[in-house]
Amino acid sequence: MDDFKKKLMSKNGIIITLLAREFLTYGEGDRIGTVSQYTENFNTARGTVQSALKFLQEIKGIGLESRGHLGTYIVKIDYKKLWEISDFGVIMAVMPLPYSKRYEGLATGLYKTFEQSSIPFSLAFMRGASKRIEALNLGKYNFAIVSKLAANLEMEKSSDIEIVHEFSEESYVGNHVIIFRDHQQDKIKRGMRVALDSTSIDQIILTSSECEGIDVTYINTPYNQILQKMKNNEVDAAIWNIDEIKEKNLEYNICPLKNLISKQNSKEDTIATIVVNKENKEFGHILKKFINMNEVENIQQKVIRNEMIPTY
Repeated sequence: MDDFKKKLMSKNGIIITLLAREFLTYGEGDRIGTVSQYTENFNTARGTVQSALKFLQEIKGIGLESRGHLGTYIVKIDYKKLWEISDFGVIMAVMPLPYSKRYEGLATGLYKTFEQSSIPFSLAFMRGASKRIEALNLGKYNFAIVSKLAANLEMEKSSDIEIVHEFSEESYVGNHVIIFRDHQQDKIKRGMRVALDSTSIDQIILTSSECEGIDVTYINTPYNQILQKMKNNEVDAAIWNIDEIKEKNLEYNICPLKNLISKQNSKEDTIATIVVNKENKEFGHILKKFINMNEVENIQQKVIRNEMIPTY
């Protein structure tokens, strides 16, 4: 083991690690690149690549077979060993606070599927898509869960992130509605005080669309404090996730969204996506290779239907 660690700490260690990460996306029967291709891709010497390939075979991380002009193929692969060499360590992810069954189900689905794949995994919770994306780009997490609406807006502003998986509709939230303090109201009107969470990309988009052309006063309010401010007569209306209202049997005046654009945006807001930083693109391929995304959603639905106890 000591020799193993010393080898990875040598000047050739980085190439060994890079090759291990690439091979994690392969399977038995796949053809690998040529030494020349790896030399160019990793900007290194042929001897370094050859030495790295030899090392990976010696520790039985992969078994290779040369088939002449057809190329070199993987005939045996040990994903656990390659994962150890890849230096990925514990996969760190971040998602919204699990205040609803839908989020609890998504968190449980991720934990269970990573567990089945024997990949070490840790999940953090953070309010606000903009904060999660910022933390992702700072390298604190390998991937983040945000709505498709938030992901698309962020990609329009910056090319730093990309979507590596898109779940089905209502995987993120069930629906959004307008809630009013006054039970007599059924639409946002001029002069109203409307709650707005400046850290929530989704809520900013939906609220600004719903209030377009209406002279309202925006009250900057963290999402988890909106109901309290409404109770205290500090705000008159807000865009809210109906999941929490239904699950907690909250008695509020609820009305559907009125604005056509906000209705369209609300549909994208129900879709959960996995986003990664583009500099960590190979991780997206590995995620697809090892994690059964359909199973993540199956588990989520079981939690929503109270057929499984949330575990995260």
